[in-house]
Amino acid sequence: MGTSFRRFTGRPHLVSRADKYSSDVHLLECETSKTEQRNSALSIEVQPSMQQGRPGVDGVGPKSQQPVRRSDTPSPPHDDVIEDSLLAIRLLLESHVTGRPPSREVGGTRLKLIHNLNTGAPLPPLTATPRNPDSLRHKCVLSALGLDRMRTPPSPATLSPSSTLDEARASLAQAKEASADMYELLPNSLPRDRWDLQVENRTVRIVGSDANLIELQIYRPVVKGGALPCVVYSHGDGGGGMYFTSANDKVHRRWCISLAAQGLIVVHVDYRNARTATNGFPMFPAALNDVCSAVKFVYNHREDLNTRNIVLHGDGGGANLALAAAIKAKREGWLNRIDGVYTYSPFISNAYTGSLAARLAKLPSLIECDGYVINVHYMAYMAHSYTPLAADATNPLAWPFHASKEDLEGLPPHVIVMDELSPLRSEGEAYLRKLVSAGVKAVGHVNLGSVQGACLAFRQAVPEMHQDLARNLAAFAKQA
Repeated sequence: MGTSFRRFTGRPHLVSRADKYSSDVHLLECETSKTEQRNSALSIEVQPSMQQGRPGVDGVGPKSQQPVRRSDTPSPPHDDVIEDSLLAIRLLLESHVTGRPPSREVGGTRLKLIHNLNTGAPLPPLTATPRNPDSLRHKCVLSALGLDRMRTPPSPATLSPSSTLDEARASLAQAKEASADMYELLPNSLPRDRWDLQVENRTVRIVGSDANLIELQIYRPVVKGGALPCVVYSHGDGGGGMYFTSANDKVHRRWCISLAAQGLIVVHVDYRNARTATNGFPMFPAALNDVCSAVKFVYNHREDLNTRNIVLHGDGGGANLALAAAIKAKREGWLNRIDGVYTYSPFISNAYTGSLAARLAKLPSLIECDGYVINVHYMAYMAHSYTPLAADATNPLAWPFHASKEDLEGLPPHVIVMDELSPLRSEGEAYLRKLVSAGVKAVGHVNLGSVQGACLAFRQAVPEMHQDLARNLAAFAKQA
């Protein structure tokens, strides 16, 4: 499966995907008219308009006074229910194209699509949606791992910021073990790997800014020649965050090898997280400080490493750290050491709690794709664990989504890659628009049909996507 691109080089708007969503609407129309379950998966709030107009047409009169239909009230399917449901779905899909919140005045009645946590989201499960590639659906990769719709591990999925400390510790221990096991069990080797450039790696330990030891895994191709671009890489984990995985797990080792085989030096930072903790969870800014220390080390030893420029890279929570490191470098006056930032599926908003309607309006993929590989409730707890202090909840160094225009102006070129079926897609899109508005050279790519982290975690199932991401990152680093 190839990768489809959206480019943001001028006005901050999305390239239209109307044709694709038209087919989605047609599919949903068929499913809605055939099954009562489709109707019960939606809750439509009908709010009468206060404007004057024609009865029953402009929101005035009997039609505007119809009672609120709720998904927890069983009722047989009626034509008007189906029509309203489809209209709400169209508004949601249209919002992805226009960038506007998914609600508008239609016939004087404002319809809001409200996700119902009891019955699931309006979109079909991953095993059924045609947007998910056959290599993931038909090979049952996701269902075998329990990562399809609403099948995230039960204990982490029930965590929330209000969970007790004992509940959190028990769940963190379980999730830590499960994450490590999953990453080691994922098949990610390919027959063509034997044709890759030979790659060597070594381990270097440095002293960080907090007087702590940081382990760096350095990968480079075994080739002779001039200086190579260097990628400082911060890994994410299966939950979108930066909590349990290490620089030595199989998925991220393979990713570093793939990048080095493209002619890059890769410095993989084993930053502090829950896996390294011996007494509690290392809170913000521990991981960020470690990444910044690694960047400074690479810059100060660029002749020894034989590198000519530095690009920050990360996925999930690691993408958060890469984006935040660029902002921190600007604030502290060492931005000249960074030549570019290339991130994949960034976990950056900390907007994983609160009103469902507000999330749908601002970051719709948090509702649309909740439970596709990662669970938003779990993300909310992980976010709270990283920044338990209220003062850090919208700190741009912790959550770059909240960066001001002043924070972003003058940053080096950025690329943000997103997965269409990831809950994190919308925050990546929103951050990209902010970069463009601040005058930053920024480009966005969307992997159509891809779930969170598939390019790295499911390499064997979608090898073309893995290779495409590696090639594009290498091309960016060589030009930075």
